[in-house]
Amino acid sequence: MQFVQLIRVALAFAALLPSVALAQQVELFDGREVAAIVHSGERPAQLAAELLARDLTQVTGIAPLVSGDLAACRRLCIVLGAQDTALVRAVARETGVDLSKLRGQWERYTRLLARSQRAPSRRYLLIAGSDTRGAIWGMIDLTREIGVSPWEWWADVTPRRAKRLAVDGSRKLSASPSVRYRGIFLNDEDWGLQPWAARTYEPETGDIGPKTYTRIFELMWRLKANLIWPAMHDSTKPFYQIPGNAEAARDHAIVVGTSHAEPMMRNNVREWDEKDGAFNFFTNRTKMVDYWRRRAEDVKRFENIYTIGLRGKHDSAMEGADTPEKAREAMTEVMAIQRELLATAQGKPADQVPQVLTLYKEVLDVYAAGLKVPEDVTLVWPEDNYGYLHQLPTPAERGRRGGSGIYYHISYWGRPHDYLWLGTTHPALIREQLDRAWRMDARKLWVVNVGDIKPGEYLTQFFLDLAFDTRAIASAPGRHLTDWAATQFGAASAAEIAAIMTEYYDLAFERRPEFMGFGQTEPTRPNQIGDYVRTGGGEALARIDRYRAITVRAEALAEALPADRRDAFFQLVLYPVRAAASLNERNLSLDLAALYTRQGRAGVNALADQAKAAHARIVADTASYNSRNNGKWRGMMDMAPRRLPVFDEPLYPRVAAGGTARRIPDPAPRIDRIVSLAAARASAPDWEVVPGLGSRGAALRAKLDLPSRGDAAGVAPLDYHFEVPTAGDVELRIVAIPVHPLTSENGLRIAVQLDNGPVQLLDFRTFGRSEEWKQSVLTNTAVRAIPVRQLAKGAHRLRIHALDPGFILDRIDVRLDGAPDYYGAPPIK
Repeated sequence: MQFVQLIRVALAFAALLPSVALAQQVELFDGREVAAIVHSGERPAQLAAELLARDLTQVTGIAPLVSGDLAACRRLCIVLGAQDTALVRAVARETGVDLSKLRGQWERYTRLLARSQRAPSRRYLLIAGSDTRGAIWGMIDLTREIGVSPWEWWADVTPRRAKRLAVDGSRKLSASPSVRYRGIFLNDEDWGLQPWAARTYEPETGDIGPKTYTRIFELMWRLKANLIWPAMHDSTKPFYQIPGNAEAARDHAIVVGTSHAEPMMRNNVREWDEKDGAFNFFTNRTKMVDYWRRRAEDVKRFENIYTIGLRGKHDSAMEGADTPEKAREAMTEVMAIQRELLATAQGKPADQVPQVLTLYKEVLDVYAAGLKVPEDVTLVWPEDNYGYLHQLPTPAERGRRGGSGIYYHISYWGRPHDYLWLGTTHPALIREQLDRAWRMDARKLWVVNVGDIKPGEYLTQFFLDLAFDTRAIASAPGRHLTDWAATQFGAASAAEIAAIMTEYYDLAFERRPEFMGFGQTEPTRPNQIGDYVRTGGGEALARIDRYRAITVRAEALAEALPADRRDAFFQLVLYPVRAAASLNERNLSLDLAALYTRQGRAGVNALADQAKAAHARIVADTASYNSRNNGKWRGMMDMAPRRLPVFDEPLYPRVAAGGTARRIPDPAPRIDRIVSLAAARASAPDWEVVPGLGSRGAALRAKLDLPSRGDAAGVAPLDYHFEVPTAGDVELRIVAIPVHPLTSENGLRIAVQLDNGPVQLLDFRTFGRSEEWKQSVLTNTAVRAIPVRQLAKGAHRLRIHALDPGFILDRIDVRLDGAPDYYGAPPIK
């Protein structure tokens, strides 16, 4: 009896303890009843609770009670709110939970099961944020834990029903996000997002309005992004001119900024009235300052990050400034005026208002000319529009109070050629570039240009996942891709999907589908016969075969997947894979047909038929994309954005029956005349492996903490050994990844020594939008060639020394006389 009394006392005491004692599974759904949700009452918390309720409803089939009143909680409820709200403070008092570790923190949360000390039968799964967004991320982690994909709406990854739901009730404390502001830029929306919103999803607005932005903000929540640069092309009515847009951002606790072309939250393309004169600060200062002042006043009650500075009316250089020095002087004056306007509107010092200066295109030249930027302004470093960061902060720039950020593209409109259709930037390149940004302390703000969102879903999530937790950078990109595929389609299919998509990215890294016309734009030039047939056709045929192989594998998976995953698989995997394959097959078949016609060979008509069928597949797949799920995505997928020549249906050549065609075998290229050395076959202390990048599955990067050096003295080299079968003239091709110098204080040089010959310095730096740079980004290679006269037969040694940090070596091709000139990496014997 005494023992029983002791047990009762112990149980009663346990009921009074804080929730740390309740480390156990929490059953949110027992098959009959689902936990209620109580939120703290603010609009973002209410919307978060409703989103969680929607997810629980889809998973359980039962709609949970959602309330702002704690009295609505009976036995178990999910409590959601920031730590300083009345609701969360009341729960903390009632349960004895200590939330002090959350105070003053950025976007963190704690989650735990806590028992009421007043009513021990009542328990709370408390999600307390350090701030509003911290609580939202806690809610999002819970939705992921119950099996809801971030792409449940935007890619139709339908949540699956569960017979019961249980989650971990032990206390967890999240870390702050690695990057403070993580955002997306909706851009070049003319061919997808805008027409889809205007005609299909939000016809009542006829544009990208609050209904569409609400869906976008929900997606951003699911990807833990907190910053939007709204759509801004002239096809789209400006963000602030559509009632409800700004309020939707506020209600979702989304920070609003604007792109490099839109200082002071102004979309100049459609907001600047030409009746007010030219958009020229030198001749029209008063009107422009008033234009900025009015917007600063209009948006002062919202959470914003203000782009400052000045460019042209759209994505162009400052009007009236004919030299970088003149632009520098005007920019200095403009920034001072804008900061005063912001300080006046906000009623606080300018250095307490978040501001950025994006060093995009000519603004980087103005900065290099000596522009002095206020210490509190964040410098945003862009890449070159094709995935390669122009430069990152020097040690002095890293010491600035405003810090640094980056602006990145996975979709682009412009020269030398657009890539708006399919998401093809290699994850290994994204990982490497984000790694260098993080390690060079560009950590304040990361924004990715996502185009229309679709079909860049995976790349968007990869970028934002790494921004939220940069520890993921340490993993090879294939790990993230496999985990992502498992989330969408199940563990059984994940490895195969990851393998298919890796091959898809590898093929596109060699040349993107949009570049397969081998033309350029701005100005637009016609298609031409591509370089894949310059070795006689074998390389083109091999590329077609590689694409066919992954298409067959993707189609087999599509057939095997459950019905509730087929729409999602089509959008996320099958359409991009088969579309890329079809465009390559169409263009390469026509290139082969032209080659065969010139050679008088048979098979021209068959190749033309093959090209025609490939084009028909693109047309059919695009129509299928836009009609799936009862037309939900009608207007989202356009197979010919900007109507560039590469997308045009071509003319299909025909050779008359009984012509002079002969059956000539395709001459086999003499691969014995090339020795190709993968960079990663060697190692040295100054170099590190970049997994997944380049033509051989891995590249080598000169370590980022190396100093720039004038010569190779004392530098431990990469050491390569090879043999040539015959004596003769040789060309050494050093093939690199076309990165840029790490900072303005570095170069992009290596030193090369063949056998005991002289050490030769090779500089890989390009300048501006030169033709060399254009070819580099179209091919993802930077090449330097060293001619060698009469190299002896037999064994040789090649040493490569790193002279600057950040250089990336892909491979070395030793080319003997008569070697075939492959477009891509030579096949390995």
